[in-house]
Amino acid sequence: MDLANLSAFIAVAECSSFSGAGERLHLTQPAISKRIAGLEQQLDVRLFDRLGREVNLTEAGRALLPRAYQILNVLDDTRRALTNLTGEVGGRLTLATSHHIGLHRLPPLLRTFTRQYPEVALDIQFMDSEAAYDEILHGRAEVAVITLAPEPHPLVRAVPVWTDALDFVAAPEHPLARGRGVTLAEVAAHSAVFPGGNTFTHHIVQRLFESQGLAPNIAMSTNYLETIKMMVSIGLAWSVLPRTMLDEQVASIALDGVQLSRRLGYIQHTERTLSNAAKAFMALLDSSADLA
Repeated sequence: MDLANLSAFIAVAECSSFSGAGERLHLTQPAISKRIAGLEQQLDVRLFDRLGREVNLTEAGRALLPRAYQILNVLDDTRRALTNLTGEVGGRLTLATSHHIGLHRLPPLLRTFTRQYPEVALDIQFMDSEAAYDEILHGRAEVAVITLAPEPHPLVRAVPVWTDALDFVAAPEHPLARGRGVTLAEVAAHSAVFPGGNTFTHHIVQRLFESQGLAPNIAMSTNYLETIKMMVSIGLAWSVLPRTMLDEQVASIALDGVQLSRRLGYIQHTERTLSNAAKAFMALLDSSADLA
């Protein structure tokens, strides 16, 4: 089975688009179509239904997709295992990370890593923590540094590195920010701007309210913490932000008896062979951990 054709198949399946797959693989759309046609001819099945501009996997395509991931991952593992025999730390390290961690936690570590291992080419991909899980599970990234899920996937090894304190915040002139000894019930009565419902941070805060039989009044949501901070600062709503983001634009809400935090760390696929570069980067993360 031609590996280039298999890579094109995965790209089309993930992008639901021949043109999108071409952009990802730096190929023209006709070149992608030719590779898919070659794979379909080799397997003697139709892999995609093309309905106007929509591209959907057929039953055969859905059956092939997990096997295609497995084939390419085994090949990548083999290459890494052979390369690791030299003991050298080099090559490409594909690293997924959230925007917040990439801006507020990783810069000093990346500076140290690039100085210690100048032969490593870093491929850093910024995305939501939840999307990074898929990158790890599908073998597109070796390591992801993210907000850890409350319950990790069975095939994912999650290692805590930092405790990220979370504070309830509002604009300095907001009634919640001016009060002392505010209760969670009082907070729930005011409009909130939350991280998106698919995010780990959203679930952490939601569980706090549910534990007291409350439901926050979520008026808006977005996955971008900087956008949340802006909305809070102009008085539109309250929210929860990492303490590292607090400044004069927002004020902490003095909640009695509430301490909230999330775990930041890295994840890897338990069945994937890691490159020497990935092992070196993980060791650097371990050395900087503020968690037991």
